[in-house]
Parts: sequence; structure tokens; C-alpha cells
Amino acid sequence: MKDNKFVFYLLVPTFFFIIFFYIYPTVYNIFNSFTDLNLFKLRKGGNWVGLDNYIDLVTDPEFARVFFNTTFWLTLVGVFVRITFGLLLAFLLNSDTLKKYRLTNIFQLLLLIPWATPSIVAVVVWRMILDPQVGIINKIILEYGLGKEPIAFLADTSFVWPSIITIITWNTLPLVTLTFLASLKSVPAEILDAARVDGANKLQQAFYIKLPHMVPSIIIMVLMSTFWTFNNFVFVWLSTGAGPGTFTNVMATEVYLKAFVDGRMGYSSALGIVMATIMTLFGIIYLRLIIKRNLKEIF
Repeated sequence: MKDNKFVFYLLVPTFFFIIFFYIYPTVYNIFNSFTDLNLFKLRKGGNWVGLDNYIDLVTDPEFARVFFNTTFWLTLVGVFVRITFGLLLAFLLNSDTLKKYRLTNIFQLLLLIPWATPSIVAVVVWRMILDPQVGIINKIILEYGLGKEPIAFLADTSFVWPSIITIITWNTLPLVTLTFLASLKSVPAEILDAARVDGANKLQQAFYIKLPHMVPSIIIMVLMSTFWTFNNFVFVWLSTGAGPGTFTNVMATEVYLKAFVDGRMGYSSALGIVMATIMTLFGIIYLRLIIKRNLKEIF
């Protein structure tokens, strides 16, 4: 009995932490989404407007582009690039050539550099690299006659999204790669030996043995990468400020702009709830996959 009380007392701080830092802000945000709360009139509070904020959200032409930028460029393209390069790098690091010259550990160590670099620092460094005046990429372009004029990678609509995706990929690729590498190394050696005896070459082993073995890891990393990317604010805002104009505006930056620039806290809350709902759906899918995977391992 005393042990149960002791455990209960230990859980009380956690319980209050969850209430004040998770449940209360969520409920407060949901309530605000049904009001016309304004940042510049906070003392007056917000009047109840029902579903008006959500209707404005759905009918706003700007939101259609914001939603497209978030789902297509930031999430779909960004995650695809990250997963593709992660797989390629994992197979490269696991190759016999690198193992032969004992370079695998060196490359793994180099991979940790982008991962250990804070997001803000990563963006600052890449802004310098992509700068049209002093950036090394533009110097190479002009030096070797690859272009007549410097390219403003973060201001030109033809290059801005590939540039943002490059920055995000550079900073987040190591975790994806190392996860896939761990999965590759867990492929049973006896299966690979049997495949070699049956005459399977390296490519056939990769497609018919290694990749199928990696499917659970790939699915998990796709979902986790979606979590990291969908609500990303730092990389987009620090890279372009949602520009040029509002060309790279995504849902996370739109929440900030509507709340702290336009002052429309109610509308911003509604947008935040929509984002949270989408992420919750991804979370449910992720948890179901994790539970299924654990049950398979047990039984």
C-alpha cells in the first residue's frame, strides 16, 4: 500500500506537467479557434464566431498555396529526397569497397557533423554558400562559365524550393542514413551466403533480400520524416522568411504571420488545430505500425 502511495506521489508532478503544458494549451487553442481574438486587442478578448475562422481558412485562396507548399514541396518532395539519398548512402557505407579500405567508420563520423549542427547554424552556413555575391557555388558557376550571372538561389522562384530542401536534407539526412545502415547490417549473413551460392549478384541481393528486410525501417523513417518536416518552421523562415513574397509560405510560417503580423490570433489558432489534426492522424498510423511490428516480434 505504501509503495502504491509512493508511486502516486511521484506521478503527481508529471500529471500536473501534462495538464499545464499540453492539455491546457491545446484546449485554450481550440477555444480561441472559434473566436475573433486579436493580438492587438487581447484585453478585450475574443468574441465567439463559431466556424467562421475555419470557413475563412478553407475559402482563402492563399491557404490553397500554403497547403500545397506544405504537403507537396516541404513534405512529399522533401521526404522523398531524404529517404532516397538515405538509402543510397546506407548501401554505399555498407559496401565491400569501403569495408575493404576501412573507410566506413570515417564516413559515419563525417555524417555526424551535419546531424550535430544546430538548425540555425546550418541555415546561416548554407545562406553563405548560396549567396549570389560571396557564395562558393556562384563563384564556381561564374569561374567555369556555367552561367553568365550569379543566381540568387533563395530569392529566385526557380531555385528557392530545391535550395530549401537541400538545406533540410543536409541537416537531417544523417539520422535517416544511419538508421538504414543499422537495418542493412541486421540482414542475416546466412541468407546472403545462401543467395551467393544460388548465383545472386550484388544487385539481386540488394533488391530481393536487403530492401525487403528494410521495409519496416523505411516505413518508420518515412513517417518520422513526415513528422519532422510537415510542421517545420525554422528552416523555411530563416532561409527565405516565407519569400520571395509569400512564395515559400508554409502552414507553420502562416500560423506565425497570421498571429504576430496580422494579429488574427483566432484564425491562427484554427490553422494550428488543422495542422495538429493532420499530425495526429500521422501519429495514429505511426503507433499502429509500431504496435504491429512489436507484436510480430513477440509472437
